[in-house]
Amino acid sequence: MDVLVAAAVAVPVFVPLVATAPEVSPLGVVFNLGTVVPLVWRRRAPFAVALVVACFAMAVSAYHRPGQMLQYGGLVAIYTLADLGRHRWQRWGFIAVIVVSIPPGALLVKGNDAGEFMFTLLLPMTAFLLGTLARTARERSSALVERSAQLEREREAEAARAAAEERSRIARDMHDVLAHAVSIMVVQAEAGPVVVRTDPDQAERAFDAIADAGRDAMAQLRRMLGVLKEEQDYGVRAPQPTIGALPDLVEHVDRTQVEVRLTVEGVSRDLPLDADLAAYRIVQEALTNTVKHANARTAEVRLRWTDHELEITVTDDGQGHDGTDTDWRRGGDGLIGIRERVNACGGTAEAGPLPDGGFRVLARLPYPAAAVIA
Repeated sequence: MDVLVAAAVAVPVFVPLVATAPEVSPLGVVFNLGTVVPLVWRRRAPFAVALVVACFAMAVSAYHRPGQMLQYGGLVAIYTLADLGRHRWQRWGFIAVIVVSIPPGALLVKGNDAGEFMFTLLLPMTAFLLGTLARTARERSSALVERSAQLEREREAEAARAAAEERSRIARDMHDVLAHAVSIMVVQAEAGPVVVRTDPDQAERAFDAIADAGRDAMAQLRRMLGVLKEEQDYGVRAPQPTIGALPDLVEHVDRTQVEVRLTVEGVSRDLPLDADLAAYRIVQEALTNTVKHANARTAEVRLRWTDHELEITVTDDGQGHDGTDTDWRRGGDGLIGIRERVNACGGTAEAGPLPDGGFRVLARLPYPAAAVIA
């Protein structure tokens, strides 16, 4: 491309050489070549090429054997420097020197009139302006491309973050489901051999509870693992359990050695999907801990719908927590999972032993603004 540009400039430069062949001198040919040949390297070294072409252009203008009606090579060099110059001082310094040096040469040396003087002065300034506009357009285009690439990277990062959060949520759900089901199965499996001879009906109920716990766990695990299968049809996947499924959960746990009671106070309201699922998982994890660790006989699940939040309280009469330290880290993954779920919904959670024995988990899930206004 640069060779073609140089060839295009050479045509108007050397036409006067052919037209005035008898008056052409070898030095004039060299000076004219000096305004054309360096253009081959104009994009690789725009500042150096502009300096070389400017020097030969002044020589052509002064020697004038033959001269040029327009300094074609100089105009191309100025345009290139304005467009591709690497440093600001090179671009603006060069045009400043050109503008300052033209008036003395045009008015004093060559004796141009006003029209010729303005023509001589405005031509390099116009070439510089056009090069600057080209540079600005290219930089803006590059900025838009970079911004687009940055937005794409941010979208990819956001998608990766959302996927990681979804996997973390699924992991917590799987922990809750498996811990609950395995706890129920272990408790019933331990109780079954004890009563199999003395109370066959009780043993049968224990084995039925084991089977129900296994089936329920398998169903929930299939739903959660289906989220990870891209080819899965989302339209046929069953929804995650919500607060409406708590009676079934309480009835399921009540079939173990722990007697569970569900109490609801106030008027229920619509919860966001994440808070609805979180409420179910909080109760499920709290009851799982009761069955696994508390050695309790009774437990109570209390749902209290207030004006601004849903208050969930799960208490039992078991052995509670060792000591009085309520540090969440001492509660294992289950209590940590409860805290994370509640925090994700913008609520608060507490857990700790009761003064008279037993253990309590208290979680508060705020309503969305529309539900509060209603």
